[in-house]
Amino acid sequence: MTGRQGPRPGGRSARVQASVQAAVRELLAKTDRAEVTVPLIAAAAGVTPSTIYRRWGNLGELLADVAVERLRPDAEPVDTGNGRTDLELWAEQYADEMSSAPGRALIRDVLAAADTHCAQRCCTFSRDQIAIIAGRAAARGEDFPDPEAVLDGVVSPIVYRILFGDVPSRERIRDLVSRTLAAGRST
Repeated sequence: MTGRQGPRPGGRSARVQASVQAAVRELLAKTDRAEVTVPLIAAAAGVTPSTIYRRWGNLGELLADVAVERLRPDAEPVDTGNGRTDLELWAEQYADEMSSAPGRALIRDVLAAADTHCAQRCCTFSRDQIAIIAGRAAARGEDFPDPEAVLDGVVSPIVYRILFGDVPSRERIRDLVSRTLAAGRST
């Protein structure tokens, strides 16, 4: 259990959080990850190390928090006019982004965090993106599975393969989508 408090909304706390997160992103872009330390981040952000420890607890939690923010989608999924193709396109893009070197590093940072809230936030990002696709499909009268079924049938196998095997091919991703859509119709 950590004794750290969550940030207060707005004001100084929000500015400090933004400054520290920006410092982490800049340092990781130009410095070897093994050389990044809390004092180095604090100096780059213009805060004291104790500020970082008080807010995040340790370097791993800070890196996980920054990773979650970087994993937050910056746009809604593309609307192709068809739920299947929307999901295929989204899943292919998801696999490409998560299997890239930066994507894998972000996944590692999130999974290394003792605070499972970071991983839960990432799952919520994916669930919300899938819910948008599902909502569009429903509005068009298409059958579409529950977002949880898509997480289990499409996203989970993609992440597992990225972590422990080869990146799934486009054909494999489309097969996962087909199976998940078919299972959704049979229930």
